[in-house]
Amino acid sequence: MNKPLIGITLDSEQPGGYSKFAWYAVRENYCDSVADAGGLPVPLPHQPEIANSYLDMIDGLVITGGAFDVDPTLFGDTTRHETVVTKDRRTAFELAVTKGAIHRDMPILGICGGQQLLNVVLGGTLIQHIPDEIENSLAHEQPNPRDEPGHDIAVKTNTLLHQITGTETMSVNSAHHQAVKTIAGPVTINATAPDGVIEGIELQSKRFCLGVQWHPEFSIDPGDKRIFAAFIDAAT
Repeated sequence: MNKPLIGITLDSEQPGGYSKFAWYAVRENYCDSVADAGGLPVPLPHQPEIANSYLDMIDGLVITGGAFDVDPTLFGDTTRHETVVTKDRRTAFELAVTKGAIHRDMPILGICGGQQLLNVVLGGTLIQHIPDEIENSLAHEQPNPRDEPGHDIAVKTNTLLHQITGTETMSVNSAHHQAVKTIAGPVTINATAPDGVIEGIELQSKRFCLGVQWHPEFSIDPGDKRIFAAFIDAAT
């Protein structure tokens, strides 16, 4: 049986560090998690004009996270928090490829910032800075290493996430200052943090359209590997 090709969105950086010219980057564990689950990882450069050509080739899409934010104008906010940093070409590509994948009913896994972008594509809004909007919020930018748990989440029953993980509680890492604020249409919230921050969303009308606010590629909780296994299974 041929392994499914899984497109993985890349991050981008300005000249400096690795190269004197602009460069792409992706953590190895994104690719390793896809490969370990039986997929063939294919990094996707930021070419919004040919997003559909990429979609013609791949069987599933992973929207990765990164140290940047979705432009607030894309979800209707007229102000921008001072902490917001955007990467406009990356976002333009991710918007195009995600919209195309949803239209094709292609399996989608949005991770951290990828969940946030998925929610915006589906008509929802975002919290621009959690400490300013959630009273007594957890440290969602956890001080301990990212390959350790930061807090627990509650997984809602009768959801795809619960079906996949088989649990109502997961220990997850946390590396974000934004989060889903409102959802739209048929989107379902499938997980929350103790402070009420939305940790997972899904579109149950599609065969696999899942967003998680944490980073399952670090395999901290047993449910993390199950997420990638179910995603690859849906793309096969």
